[in-house]
Amino acid sequence: MLPEQLNPDAIPDEQLTIPRCKELLSLLQAWLQEQFEAQEDVLTLVAARSEFTDLLLSRLWQKFGLDHHASLALIAVGGYGRGELHPHSDIDILVLSQKNITPAQGESISQFLTLLWDLRLDIGHAVRTLKECIQQGKEDITVATNLLESRLICGSVPTFEALQESIQPPKFWPSDAFFRAKREEQMLRHQQFQDTAFLLEPDVKSNPGGLRDIQIITWIARRQYGAMSLQEMTSFGFLNKAEYLELQDCQNFLWRVRFALHLAIQKNDNRLLFDRQRVVARMLGYPGEGNAPVEQMMKRFFQTVRHITELNEMLLQLFDEAILGNESTKTRLLNENFIVRGTHIDVLEPAVFINSPHTMLELFYQIAENPEITGIYSSCLRALRDARRSLIIPLQDLPECRERFMAILRHPRGISLPFTLMHEHGILAAYLPQWNQIVGQMQFDMFHAYTVDEHTHRLLKNIYRFQQTERAKLHPLFFETYNRLNKPELLFIAALFHDIGKGRGGDHSELGASDARNFCDLHGLDRYEGRLVAWLVKNHLLFSVTAQRRDIYDPDVITEFARAVRDEEHLGYLYCLTVADICATNDSLWNDWKGTLLKELFFATQRALRQGLESPPDMRLRIRENQRQAMLILKIQGYNESEVNLLWQQFKADYFMRHGPEQIAWHTRHIQDHVRDGKNTPLVVFGNHKTRGGSEIFLYCHDMPNLFATVAAILDHKNLNIHDAQIMTSKEGFAMDTFVVMEPNGDPVVTDRVPMIIQSLAQALSRPGYALPPSRPLSRRHRQFQVPTRVTYLPVKGDHKYSLIELVALDSPGVLARIGSVFQECELEVHAAKITTIGERVEDFFSLSRNDGLPLADDDKKKLEEKLIEKLNPSDEM
Repeated sequence: MLPEQLNPDAIPDEQLTIPRCKELLSLLQAWLQEQFEAQEDVLTLVAARSEFTDLLLSRLWQKFGLDHHASLALIAVGGYGRGELHPHSDIDILVLSQKNITPAQGESISQFLTLLWDLRLDIGHAVRTLKECIQQGKEDITVATNLLESRLICGSVPTFEALQESIQPPKFWPSDAFFRAKREEQMLRHQQFQDTAFLLEPDVKSNPGGLRDIQIITWIARRQYGAMSLQEMTSFGFLNKAEYLELQDCQNFLWRVRFALHLAIQKNDNRLLFDRQRVVARMLGYPGEGNAPVEQMMKRFFQTVRHITELNEMLLQLFDEAILGNESTKTRLLNENFIVRGTHIDVLEPAVFINSPHTMLELFYQIAENPEITGIYSSCLRALRDARRSLIIPLQDLPECRERFMAILRHPRGISLPFTLMHEHGILAAYLPQWNQIVGQMQFDMFHAYTVDEHTHRLLKNIYRFQQTERAKLHPLFFETYNRLNKPELLFIAALFHDIGKGRGGDHSELGASDARNFCDLHGLDRYEGRLVAWLVKNHLLFSVTAQRRDIYDPDVITEFARAVRDEEHLGYLYCLTVADICATNDSLWNDWKGTLLKELFFATQRALRQGLESPPDMRLRIRENQRQAMLILKIQGYNESEVNLLWQQFKADYFMRHGPEQIAWHTRHIQDHVRDGKNTPLVVFGNHKTRGGSEIFLYCHDMPNLFATVAAILDHKNLNIHDAQIMTSKEGFAMDTFVVMEPNGDPVVTDRVPMIIQSLAQALSRPGYALPPSRPLSRRHRQFQVPTRVTYLPVKGDHKYSLIELVALDSPGVLARIGSVFQECELEVHAAKITTIGERVEDFFSLSRNDGLPLADDDKKKLEEKLIEKLNPSDEM
């Protein structure tokens, strides 16, 4: 297997030096890479590294005279014990003695291990007597598992045989105790990965559905039956031939991924991080430009872990019955096809799924009907898998299947456990051809935490959870709105199709809307219902884009959005879809700030629809009402009305339109106190209230060049995220700027940090030409992405006095400060900003004018776009 030049046995004793061994190890790694790139079978290569290591350790064992000690044995354990060593896998060894180790033996063993470390081998070692070894194994399931895979490398055969005899049941980890411990171990490991196999930076080994989930099956089978391989498990009836071949294929693929990963990063790390995925995909030979190779590889990866997860679940159920005797004797007949065993549903005749495919959907309807059912029984799961593989047409082509699918959608509990199980066991993919195309479909970005199919599944689950009475406090407006919907199943269908067009090229919203319309026609929905669903799919991003990247205090924005949603029914469906969608994208995306923006847009649009789009709101009335309510607050707090009015005369009308009464009163109070105290320094105030889900900073000082860029740089240096900015200037030239900021995790600013932030801002605003702090370096993850800077000028209506731009760029440290410096260089004023970070991208909105107060002319727009691209496009240095 190994070429002669890599055989340690071919080296004379006097040449077995550290430099020569290092040279051998280096040659081995080069040979492994060369063979891998030549498409050599990865099973052969992991066995070859294990064989090489056996030969090298045996020679070094002899070099230190350890072969002369009759009771000492050198034993491989763990993955090395199985004869499986990837390029940088740990080499786990056990030095075992039947007797207490003498000082002389200890010295030789120490020299042996020191040499292994000098060779920079990833050695995991233990030196124990047989008694110590057994005691450790009884106390620790991980140690016990390693011992079960032990293999003699060299040394005392009787010592090794004594170990093998000592670890046999029932004295050492009986099968039932071992099974319980390994099942618990798997459960805890899965929890570390949020119980999902579909995180976009998975661990090839430990991820749910990863290599460890295959190993746990073989460990249990070995403990119970002595089965030494997956193939041997077929003889015990736990795996049929097709399942064995499927598991073997899954393992081979994951081994190739892991092997390539180790070669790529030159260390023992099994995390398939973004910055590693490109090179691994290339090493595995996936073709295409841009992100195509990564997305192809990861799609195969996620499909693989899904297969492993399903087989792991089925086999652990079978082991539970065989080892623990937990086959339920408590049964209940559901109908002519199904029975409940304990809390699992089983099929009476396995062939019924193949003979009558609609019973596959009936299975999940029965789960919805019977809330005591918690899962699918192993024999039923195997029959379901066999029937799924035998299908020659999509299930939706069968009228009886369509009837049952819609019954599940309309069932009060249909989107709970039934849809989850349909997703996990491939029935959604068997039902909808379009769903099959997104199974395992990843998007190579930092915004989406899950594959497309898993994200959609989570969206559906969110809709189900958020409308439950016990969760009403979680999203109260969602709860209230959802429970007014006439036909909630339309929302479920829209959710099912909202991202189904991804990965096909073109606009996924358009593709999904077309698929949704055809689905509704096929499933007997009327024309209005089909058009509503298709509209929701086509416009599923409209609500979040408008709320987060438009000026929702601009009446024209509200009017345009209200025209798009048409009526309150469309508004309600779209709001519910948007909230559930944001919460399903990644676990850190939703925060109170987003919730507040969506609610403000919802109620503003609702008012516009009720008032009539032909009768736009009178802004003068809104300004007067804001002033009236703010004055009431200030009077209660003891402020003089005439003094307040005198100050307000300096404020422009726009200020009173864009701030609520509480904000106006808060700003006014601090300005008056500041002026009354005779201070001529900048006023920097942190809101002790959590305005709109974030912390509010209010600045009042003489306007100064580059103010926006300065504030942005200071806040970036303090690791705060700006989400909103209202930039105002009084008639007397005072800046009156409001920033809504948050900690990186989306929480309001930690109270203990506030004094230092105020101090830094006040210092910067007091000293023109203040040296701004340097930007932080670009993160490892961000370096993997190229986001070309793009500037879009949004259309404005009538005599709108500002220019509106949407800016897309790479989210790099200090990006907002650089944007602000470009505005300053181009002699532009910022009036409002919405700052949105979407993974590795910023998608920001700005309301701008020239310094003379006019909108940007064509020349201004061209210059601004050129400068922004020059400043923001990623450079090689970053």
